[in-house]
Amino acid sequence: CPVARLLCSASAVIIRAAQARDVPAILDIVNDAILNSTALFEYEPRTLDEQAGWLADRNAGGWPVLVADVDGDTIGFASYGPFRARPAYAATVEHSVYVAQHDRSKGVGRALMLALIAAAKSDGRHVMVGGIDGSNDASIAFHAALGFVETGRLPEVGWKFERWLDLVFMQLILKD
Repeated sequence: CPVARLLCSASAVIIRAAQARDVPAILDIVNDAILNSTALFEYEPRTLDEQAGWLADRNAGGWPVLVADVDGDTIGFASYGPFRARPAYAATVEHSVYVAQHDRSKGVGRALMLALIAAAKSDGRHVMVGGIDGSNDASIAFHAALGFVETGRLPEVGWKFERWLDLVFMQLILKD
């Protein structure tokens, strides 16, 4: 795995389980996405308590939260959780992956996603779904490069930055 050479420096990227000490960095990454992108269809920045509660809920539910760590700094995270609450969907999960703005396009997101996909396979999941803003060509291409295929597009279901947003669903059928 080329993870050790992701940032083209002497520092290696380590993918590990998130810990409470990662919450402030995760919060910064999430709030940057909320305030400056359409990656999250949210308007208001989250608080530290909200983000800590999110991590606690994920841990309590047995859902993985992985972080990309460089020299003790959290520069990205990925997680998956339930796709829908009904029992028939139990083998399907919806994921999220976010990387700090200054560390994008360096392989960090790919390393996080490969680890998350491996975790989903190990956990016996069958399908991983991602919901992506339809104008986010980079994220759509990123997912396609990992084997995800577009399976649905919901036109104009979100509103942010004074414009309508399409929601694209991409999925990966997890195989051994």
